[in-house]
Amino acid sequence: MRADVPTAAQLTGRDDTHVIPVGGGHRLCPPVAEAFRALQADARAAGFELAIASSFRDFDRQLAIFNGKARGERPVHDDRGAAVDITGLTPEQGLAAILRFSALPGTSRHHWGTDLDVYDVAAVPADYRVQLTPEEVYPPGPFAALHEWLDARMAAGESHGFYRPYAGDRGGVAPERWHLSYAPLARACEGRVGVRELRECWGDGLVWRDLVESELDALLARYVAVPPDWCPA
Repeated sequence: MRADVPTAAQLTGRDDTHVIPVGGGHRLCPPVAEAFRALQADARAAGFELAIASSFRDFDRQLAIFNGKARGERPVHDDRGAAVDITGLTPEQGLAAILRFSALPGTSRHHWGTDLDVYDVAAVPADYRVQLTPEEVYPPGPFAALHEWLDARMAAGESHGFYRPYAGDRGGVAPERWHLSYAPLARACEGRVGVRELRECWGDGLVWRDLVESELDALLARYVAVPPDWCPA
C-alpha cells in the first residue's frame, strides 16, 4: 500500500491521524488540502468564493446520523425533499430511504479525507443556511453558476484532481452535484474496506445490523461502489 493511502482504521473513520485542519472546523488529507487550496484560488479568480460545507466525518458521527434516522430521531426525506415518516416503513424500506442520502457508518467517502461538499459563499447572504439540495446547485439556484464553472474545469482536466463520484442517478445514492472527490487518492481508497472491517466497526451499536449484514453485498454494490468512469483513468 502506498504511504499516503489511509489505513483500514482511517478509511472507516475510526482513526483521524490522516487528516489536517483546513479552517472552519474542516479536515482533509494533506494532498487533498493542497489541491483544494489551488482550486479555491482558481475559483476566486473566476469570481467565486469556494467553501467547504462538509469534509472529514468520523465513524461516531456517521453512526449517530444513521442510527438517529433509523430510530426516527432525525429527519429523513425523499427525492423531492418531502419528509418521510420512517416509523411507518418496514426496516427494509427505511434502510433504503436512509441510504439514499446517508452512508452506512464505516463506508462513507467522507471518512477518507478525500471527499468534501462545497458551495459558493459569495452567492448567498451571510446568514444563509446551506442545505445541499438539488434546488441550490441547478438553475436558478444560488450555487448553479459555481457548478457550471466546475463542470467546465473538470471537462478540461483543470479541476486539480477533483471530480464528482455521485454525478448521476444509478438507483442507489442520490445525485450530489456538491460532492467532490480528490481522484488521485480516492481511487486508491476504493474497495479497501470489506465485510470484516465493517463488522469490527459496528459491534453492537448499529441499528438494524442483522438486516444490514443479511443484505451487505447488495448494499455495498448499490450504495457504496461508484462507476469506474466517475473520473478520468
